[in-house]
Amino acid sequence: MSSAPAPATTPVPQAPGTLRAGLAHPVALLKWLWIAYMTPGRPGRATTATELRWIYTAWLGAFLFKMLGSSWDVSWHFKWLRDDLAPPHLLNTAGTAVVVALVVFHSYSGYGVDRRALRLMQAGIATFLVAIPIDIVNHRINGLDITSWSPSHALLYLGTAIMLAGAIRGWWLYAAPGRIRELVSLGLWLFFVENVLFPNQHQEYGVLSLEAYRAGRTTAEPSLLDFAAAQGQTPAMFMLPVPSWVHPAWLICAGLLSLVLARKIIGLRWTATVIAVVYLGYRGVMWLGLVATGFPPSVLPVVLILGAVLIDLAVTRGIPGWIAGVVVTAAVYGLAHPLEAMGLLPPWGWWSALPVAVGFAVLWGLVDLVAGSAWFAHWRSADEDVALPAASAA
Repeated sequence: MSSAPAPATTPVPQAPGTLRAGLAHPVALLKWLWIAYMTPGRPGRATTATELRWIYTAWLGAFLFKMLGSSWDVSWHFKWLRDDLAPPHLLNTAGTAVVVALVVFHSYSGYGVDRRALRLMQAGIATFLVAIPIDIVNHRINGLDITSWSPSHALLYLGTAIMLAGAIRGWWLYAAPGRIRELVSLGLWLFFVENVLFPNQHQEYGVLSLEAYRAGRTTAEPSLLDFAAAQGQTPAMFMLPVPSWVHPAWLICAGLLSLVLARKIIGLRWTATVIAVVYLGYRGVMWLGLVATGFPPSVLPVVLILGAVLIDLAVTRGIPGWIAGVVVTAAVYGLAHPLEAMGLLPPWGWWSALPVAVGFAVLWGLVDLVAGSAWFAHWRSADEDVALPAASAA
């Protein structure tokens, strides 16, 4: 009695030799990716170093699209009325579509993630997708509502932060130690910090837009100003819609705290400084591009660099966060004072220095406690045992 024939399998086409060769023939590339990798598997599935680089390069590309779209979107909203199909929204949507595809891929195949990383990715994209219709309804009900500080926008930032946390965890767990792991981690943390600092751009654009309006050379189109007036809002109400303590409090207690986390997790001596410099460099390039194409400019939060340098020095020298937090806050407020006087920062409520210093010190101290705990050591290990790829030459 003869044995049953083995089931036929779809032959896997030859892989493209390089990324450039794959992008030159996108249909063939997608066909190869689908047949070779869209197979069911569990989180922790063995993934080679090359496969990890492809996967997480796609993550970097997706968030680059999202960051470009969101940066353009802020300036757009200070010039034109809101439009769901505006070009910056479409660019951001393209990045979101790639993120959705990546989360589906990880969920189905199990490549490049453990269970916790995958759950973070899934929770993050679910939060983001739920926030989109809520935000659309919010705009329909509340009219103009261009503020970055609305609850529906907060859900978008939260979803993005959670999915990025999953990507950061997945890459750091499974990538081989070396320069490539560090560079990709810096890229992912750059997007994380940009997302955290994003709400503050409202004031950074608003302070210059309001100044231009009061000087009689407004950068906003008449349709935007007329619509705001019809909604009962003055230019100051939608250009600087939050109290003056919000910008410094968020920059320090959220933005600089994110840099503390990046410094402790990546561990490179100048982690926070590099991320801050690249972030501000990106903002500067976008400033040039937007202004050259007729969009409103913004001030740049250059005080971030001083805070980042001091964070790197404090962590390197082992200074406790409850002390370093007060010192860093005092230094940042000290530099901000002349910058605000020169119109290079939004208004800062100087009375907020003490509560912000206390809050940042407490938060940094908590980070120190968690970083030294057994729980965190366990959290940093993969949920599944898997053979890590061999280290490759950096």
